Amino acid sequence: MLAGMKKLPAFAIMLPLCAIAAACATPAYVSPVEVTRFAGTAAPVPVQASISIAPAPGTDPASPEYAAFAAALAEQLAALGYSVADSGGAQLALLALVQGVTLPEDRRGPVSVGGGAGVGSYGSGMGLGIGIDLTPRAGERISTRLAVAIRMAAGGGNLWEGRAQMSATANSDYGTADAAARRMAAALFAGFPGASGETVIVE
Repeated sequence: MLAGMKKLPAFAIMLPLCAIAAACATPAYVSPVEVTRFAGTAAPVPVQASISIAPAPGTDPASPEYAAFAAALAEQLAALGYSVADSGGAQLALLALVQGVTLPEDRRGPVSVGGGAGVGSYGSGMGLGIGIDLTPRAGERISTRLAVAIRMAAGGGNLWEGRAQMSATANSDYGTADAAARRMAAALFAGFPGASGETVIVE
């Protein structure tokens, strides 16, 4: 050690490093849930009925994300008074789910998104792409759109339809499918059936 130089304690060296690491850490982000409900053209929804949940066209029933949202949907329907059956219900709840990751420039490419029940699609840089890694990193936002249409199992138009959407970073409290599903399903069915055509923001 050179003359006149003092040896700094270890914690004095660690503090600036910790400060740098904290500054570089990506903060968590969670958006409100945007919810829109629609009354169907058929009779009002009879809540005291049996109901089964099924995937809408374009939604993968084998995915863990679908399982998480179907479970959250079943919980909300049961809380409303429905008798939720694995199959054969008098009513049918069609569940459509689209998820995408907002990618930074270095990970973007031509990406298309599949959806169901008129959920719509995300723009370039988001979605279920082929040939690129869409596993979300800590600071990347997972965008989710959920749509549920309730109709009579025997056929006919929708009795009720609801849509919800939100985004959250992978490092947030809602970065997992289970947590996002519970939050979105609760928001979608709050005050069921809701005012037709009205969009509400749920914090």
